[in-house]
Amino acid sequence: MDDVDLSPLRRFVIAKRSISSIFDQLLDFVKDGSAFVDEAWQSDDLGQVAVEEQSLEMQSCATKLATIREVLLRRHMKVAFFGRTSNGKSTVINAMLRDRVLPSGIGHTTNCFLRVEGTDGDEAYLTTEPSNERRSVTTVNQLAHALHMDPTLDSGSLVRVLWPKSRCALLRDDLVLMDSPGTDVTLELDSWIDKFCLDADVFVLVGNAESTLMNTEKLFFHKVSERISKPNIFILHNRWDASVTEPEYIEEVRKQHLDRCVSFLAEELRVVGLDEAAGRIFFVSAKEVLISRMQRAQGMPETGGALAEGFHERLREFQRFERTFEEFISQSAVKTKFEQHTVRAWQISEAIKAVMDAINIASADRKICCLEEREEQRDRLDFVRGQINRLTDSVKERIKTLTEDVSARVATAMTDQIRSLPVLVEEFRADFNPTQETLELYKAKLLQHVEERIIGCLAHRCSVSILRDIRDAQRHMIDSVRPLLSLSVQEQLSAPSSSFDLTYDLGLVALCADFRENIEFQFSLGWTALVTRFIGAADAKRALSSADPRIQEGSNFKDEMVVSMATGLVSVTSRASMTVLIIGGVVWRSVGWRLIALSLSLYGLLYLYEKLTWTNASRERALKQQFMEHAAYRLRTIIPVTSSACSQQVYKELVATFSRLTQRVDLSEAELEGNIRQLSFRIQRLENIQRRSKAFRNRATELETQLEAFSVQYLQGN
Repeated sequence: MDDVDLSPLRRFVIAKRSISSIFDQLLDFVKDGSAFVDEAWQSDDLGQVAVEEQSLEMQSCATKLATIREVLLRRHMKVAFFGRTSNGKSTVINAMLRDRVLPSGIGHTTNCFLRVEGTDGDEAYLTTEPSNERRSVTTVNQLAHALHMDPTLDSGSLVRVLWPKSRCALLRDDLVLMDSPGTDVTLELDSWIDKFCLDADVFVLVGNAESTLMNTEKLFFHKVSERISKPNIFILHNRWDASVTEPEYIEEVRKQHLDRCVSFLAEELRVVGLDEAAGRIFFVSAKEVLISRMQRAQGMPETGGALAEGFHERLREFQRFERTFEEFISQSAVKTKFEQHTVRAWQISEAIKAVMDAINIASADRKICCLEEREEQRDRLDFVRGQINRLTDSVKERIKTLTEDVSARVATAMTDQIRSLPVLVEEFRADFNPTQETLELYKAKLLQHVEERIIGCLAHRCSVSILRDIRDAQRHMIDSVRPLLSLSVQEQLSAPSSSFDLTYDLGLVALCADFRENIEFQFSLGWTALVTRFIGAADAKRALSSADPRIQEGSNFKDEMVVSMATGLVSVTSRASMTVLIIGGVVWRSVGWRLIALSLSLYGLLYLYEKLTWTNASRERALKQQFMEHAAYRLRTIIPVTSSACSQQVYKELVATFSRLTQRVDLSEAELEGNIRQLSFRIQRLENIQRRSKAFRNRATELETQLEAFSVQYLQGN
């Protein structure tokens, strides 16, 4: 037979240990849950997954559980003994403890409330309310002396007597026995009840078998019944051994006491029914039981000594009282001490489940929002990447078209400017002097003038329209890229820069560096002039000067033929002067001398006229004409280079603009990718919160199962 069968009081101990274990688990669970709710609540980036009220509720639950846990540790079964002075209350307690723990005897021995409980130590001691100082007691006499010698103790004082559990088996099971002064020594019954009785599980009224219940005893329990709903009351008729002196009246007296007590319990107090009241009334002799048990503890026969007749029947009655008392107080104490705490634990568990369910639902809703948002961000990223690829191809094609158009426009404009070069040269005005220094300065100014006018005309004809096209292209790029950018990047997007300006670098000075003017007088009908007019100035110079063969290496076949013919003609003329004279004589004889003389006169007059009119102005005109021809030739050679340079400028400007825009798109893509990563991480955290909230809820359900099992085993049983 196990301990539970041997001692019903063990039921309370086991139940206390069980409920304490549940509350320990529940407290740890709530602390972990509170930390989890705080973490979820303080995660601002997750949204309203948890709110402050839930955090406060979890903290409140933890505080309540800690308080209940402390209360549970102090919980014990408590039985309070009341009765008139010298009715044997202390003796009954000693008999139950199987030792003389409390002072007992004739007279008013208990002058205050004595709370007897067990201690794990080997030394007995007592404490009083004012100081709680431990005062060692080893014998009953020392205890009695300590109680009577303390002037501060009165009937409303409490003295705790802590007796070693090793010396008393009854105290090992969290049982507290409260001895009291006689109910007939004070009128402060209300304060007694409020101070010492509200947490009592059982009340034992110790009466005197030689007298009936007194009004003071009844009054006390009436007051108890007013404050405690249906208190558990046992009535002991002590000193029943006195009845053996009148054996013929034993049953009659017993019936009288029994009827009066049943009436008191069932009809006056109404704490039990008539059929149950008799089971709460016992006729015992505590002194006999105490003596018997002490003798047995000393190894002596328990029936030794002066024990009255019928002792064994009274001993069995006392044992029946103890057994009934233990069974009753165990069940009652478990119910009264743990039922409300079990209900409260259940309520706390339900509250925690509600919090976890709310967090789980909020996390699920938030997760759905994050999943939808992540899907939108991914779709947006795919859209941006696809659009920027298509836009890149479109922009490249547009840039190519625009640069080709710019090249064509610049080439056309330069061709037109070359045609109008005589006008530009003619409108140049500057001091002219055929000296070398003045000529160099004049040519430099002429070059500057012509270059500035050509560049100005090119800018007027081309730059305005080209810049307008560039701005249109840039605006088109920006308008096309803007929908692909995030709002934060769009705010950084600025209008196209207006600092770009198309430049025309003709380099006319370098082009005309080889220009050599010829402003010496040349007769228009002279041989040199005729050759020059026939084959050109450059070829004429080569022909007339028998040019160096190295100069002729680069000439084409046609030019070589012309120069060869002219050179041969000159050579023949110089070598055949006699032939000329002969031909002249033939002419003379054919036309006459007068016509020849007239021709020579006209030829001479023309030569004289031209010689006289060859002034600085003529020289300037000749220089301008020569410069115009040379510059036109050189400018024609750089038309492709200049138009290509302008198109390259436009190309670089547009490519730079689109590159800056694509960088903005890259920033938007990076931002989208970052948002997607954040959302993925947030989804993982929300899933983790969901898993943890479900785990906490399941843990709460497990604890509720334990509470249910505890309730079925200890609270719902008979």
